[in-house]
Amino acid sequence: MLPGPVDGAVRLADVLADSLRAVEPGLLDGPARLGLPGVERAAVIVIDGLGADNLRARAGHARGLAAAMSSKATVIATGAPTTTAAALSTLTTGVGAGEHGIVGYTALEPASGRVVNQLHGFDGGALPGGWLRRPTLFTRAAEAGLGSVVFGPPKHAGSGFTRAVLGGARYVAGARIEDRVAALGAALADRSWRGIAYCYVAELDVAGHEAGWSADSWSSALERVDAAVRALVVGLDRRAGVLLTADHGMLDIPERGRLVVPDALWESVVHIAGEHRFVHLHLEPDADPSVVAARWADAEGDRAWVATRAEAVAAGWFGPVVEAEVLPRIGDVLVAARKQVAYYTAEARAGSAGAMIGQHGSWTAGETRVPLLRFGAFA
Repeated sequence: MLPGPVDGAVRLADVLADSLRAVEPGLLDGPARLGLPGVERAAVIVIDGLGADNLRARAGHARGLAAAMSSKATVIATGAPTTTAAALSTLTTGVGAGEHGIVGYTALEPASGRVVNQLHGFDGGALPGGWLRRPTLFTRAAEAGLGSVVFGPPKHAGSGFTRAVLGGARYVAGARIEDRVAALGAALADRSWRGIAYCYVAELDVAGHEAGWSADSWSSALERVDAAVRALVVGLDRRAGVLLTADHGMLDIPERGRLVVPDALWESVVHIAGEHRFVHLHLEPDADPSVVAARWADAEGDRAWVATRAEAVAAGWFGPVVEAEVLPRIGDVLVAARKQVAYYTAEARAGSAGAMIGQHGSWTAGETRVPLLRFGAFA
């Protein structure tokens, strides 16, 4: 049986959307899911790679976050693929991947027949205009006369992904975790504006990919996040609310679990996209997806969920709605790891991706379950 989203559960798509509803009720269609009170300014802090399981296991390194998690917090599901490009697009548009169109770390661009990195493909014209198929919530806020500001690393300030997925917001760069969170605090204390804010912390994800989330470097980054957030919430204005969440969790994949897929399983495959734990297989035009899926299931069914595109869409893997224009971006066959494994070609395994310890992308609880912590007026 394939995994899938839980009906009626709070989703990552609700977090920024409900923050905007808390500032301007009635601006967005649909019901509020989080029960947030009305505020003048609402902020969402995203800690890239901070799964609920990761936080619980390292609670001693984050006493402030752990205390918040044990009170009125919620553990929510990000959906799949549990990858930054797709998840941040879901957060900032308020819809799933099947509607906004970012379906993986890399994805097939059907018109050109190229597999394009979704974080970097907005630069240099690798992705066509309008590839992100929904306006951001920052744009919606601006159209309503509200302010929008985002706080992120300097290197992301001018990227095409930032212009697309954070479009409509003013970007404020901060080199360190502490810089970004402190700048967010100053913005929330400024009573001259109403609107929404977003703060992005990449350091845990970077540390996890390099050394694993169980490494000391990851715990050190978590300690810095905890200290910065504790300093922020002490001085929060009573008309400001903050939510802290993540785009995905992370698993450590041992070297023996980074698998080179035998040539026989690549038969009929023209393009490989997605991530190493959530592989999109695009097939030759005359290939039968059910035959290829059966071949993979026979070989890897004890370590992965294998589905045809139609089966994955029916199971809700890309959200409740998958629009016709998005369908060709999704592989004909999907292979989603459920054990501590990742799938590689021989070339990819020999490269830098083959050395990556912390990974994510699939449907396991460690990847999909993330914290939703409430501070200030939202506590």
